[in-house]
Amino acid sequence: MKLLLHTHTLRLRHTFTITHESRNEQPTLIVELQDGEFSGYGEATETTYYGVYIEGMKAQLEAVRTLIENYAGGTPEEFFDFIEPHLRNDHPFALCALDVAYNDLYAKKAGKKLYEVWGLDPSHNPITDYTIGMDTLEKMVEKMKEMPFPLYKVKLGTKEDIAIIQELRKHTDAVFRVDANTAWDVEETLQNSRALKELGVEFIEQPMKATNWEGMKRVFEESALPLIADESCIVEADVARCYGFFHGINIKLMKCGGLTPARRMIAHARQLGLKVMVGCMTESNIGCSAIAQLLPLLDYVDMDGILLVDDDLSTGVSIEYGKVIYAEENGTGARLLNR
Repeated sequence: MKLLLHTHTLRLRHTFTITHESRNEQPTLIVELQDGEFSGYGEATETTYYGVYIEGMKAQLEAVRTLIENYAGGTPEEFFDFIEPHLRNDHPFALCALDVAYNDLYAKKAGKKLYEVWGLDPSHNPITDYTIGMDTLEKMVEKMKEMPFPLYKVKLGTKEDIAIIQELRKHTDAVFRVDANTAWDVEETLQNSRALKELGVEFIEQPMKATNWEGMKRVFEESALPLIADESCIVEADVARCYGFFHGINIKLMKCGGLTPARRMIAHARQLGLKVMVGCMTESNIGCSAIAQLLPLLDYVDMDGILLVDDDLSTGVSIEYGKVIYAEENGTGARLLNR
């Protein structure tokens, strides 16, 4: 097995703004695992908020190159258990790209789509939302009109959040989800939950700081809308911690370390009666196609990354009015262009 690393900068179609940052481009690292005629692909994006940079991820993977290339072969779960101790400490993004690439390679060698390897039925998959980043009201409306969708995720975190949703509601009957990205306090969350429910909002994602567990307990008990954890649910151990504080969790593959730990998080959440969502990180089709393999296991999905960037890097799944269409290729269905 041969390890190949590819770097690329994805151009965003619009400036993407949340409470943490604004950006117009997205550097990304593609991990390729090559075995004979087959190549598996995984992705990890540079994310300054978490202190993750391309050169750092490349160095982390180069440090385990010999282990990877000399690996004797096994299931994705076995490979993850083998390599994870060497990338455990603060390296989940690099680990994710490697884990996804191995899953992709394994399924391709088996002649199956990855969800088929897992024995999943995609006939009742949830649709994805389309994200409207923070902007002027006029531009947020313009973005929504540019991409007519049945389901929108709206980034909030201002003192005008209710007015924003009121204005957007004038232009569509679509279902809204809102993501405050930790910007609210307890009273704001409770007041906003009541107003947002009247405006056709489905749930609120991460309203408060991840450390505010005392406040989340009260909000969980009194909120008019369901609450989904994001920054409060990063790794496997966080799933149990979110029980009794959130109604569901949003799993990010790059934050937890890949498809293998994500599937364990999903199973644990189900045992606790939590709703499950998987989100993307403004990535190419390689990352989004990996998320798509989990769709039969999910209640909600936010995998619109390929609609937010000009992806001249890869192909894979496509999205039609929220419905995710799988590629014909085996594995995750993703591949690098010009290869």
